[in-house]
Parts: sequence; C-alpha cells; structure tokens
Amino acid sequence: MKKILAFAGSNSSTSINFQLLTHVASRIQGHEVKVQDFTQYELPIYSVDREKERGIPVSAKIINKVIHEHEALIIAVNEHNGNVSAYFKNIIDWLSRLDRNFLEGKKILLISTSPGKRGAASALEYTKGILPRFGGAIIESFSLPSFNDNFRDGKVLNEVLDMGIEDVLTTFSHQLESGQSN
Repeated sequence: MKKILAFAGSNSSTSINFQLLTHVASRIQGHEVKVQDFTQYELPIYSVDREKERGIPVSAKIINKVIHEHEALIIAVNEHNGNVSAYFKNIIDWLSRLDRNFLEGKKILLISTSPGKRGAASALEYTKGILPRFGGAIIESFSLPSFNDNFRDGKVLNEVLDMGIEDVLTTFSHQLESGQSN
C-alpha cells in the first residue's frame, strides 16, 4: 500500500479541478489517499529579492514536508489563459528553491478539467513537461473536457470519459504496485 497525496493547483474556493480531484481520489483502491488543500498555507509571490531578505517561507517548508511524506501524487492542474495558474506556478517556484529535486522518486498522476472543450490541456502539457525537471515521474494524465457538461453531483456523466479515468487509475495503481514508471 502506497501513500498518495492528492492536491489541486487552484486556489479557488469553487475549483472544478478540486471537485474532479476529490472524485478521482475516491476511486483509488488499495492505497492510502490524502486529499490536501494547500490554500491554507499562504505563500508570497516568489521573488529573488524576497528570498534573499526573508528566506524560504515556513508555508513552503510545510508543503514540502507533506509532499515528502507521500510516495505518489495526484495533481489536478487548472488553467488560466492557456497556462497553469499563478498560484500553482508560485508553489512550484518556492518548492524548487527550497529543494531543486523536491519531487525526487514521486510517481505522479496529472488530471485537469475546464469548462472548455480542451479540458485545460495546455496547462496539463506544461505541467507534464516541467515536473520531471524536479525529479517527478509522470505515470499517467487525464483531461476532462467541458466540465459543466460532463461532471455533476460528484460524478462523471459521460461513460467514455468515465472509462478513460478508470483506465488511467488502473495503470497508475499498477505502476505504483510494480515500481515501474513510464
């Protein structure tokens, strides 16, 4: 049994990515999954000057510790104007300053959604490219398009998309158990 941390890259109190994350996390079998809301840890916008003057914020150290306590991650990536949110990017910036390889040895499942037909695909692709720089291994990814049409009351409405999530979860779980990565 692996310890899996699930969190969203959104700081919105009504985040659709957090809703999808909660749903996906509830479907994981045979592993311990902790859904975490990192918005409780305030982080100033990263700047070199701020880091030189005051060092790494305690909140960044706490987030880093929580990540290190888990063997795998499920990250819901939201999109703002075709890119990851400033909130999520800021977390990555601080964590990478604290420990360049803050994701070393972590197996990662990335998910995303948006109200649009692309399901935050641009932010998802960016994240797939950036996280391995910090030691993470992207095992699987899934994008749910048109959130308002395909998700309601905590459930995926579209059968094909629901089967896609199941396939991704099966592969992710299998690779966690076997110790493999893509």
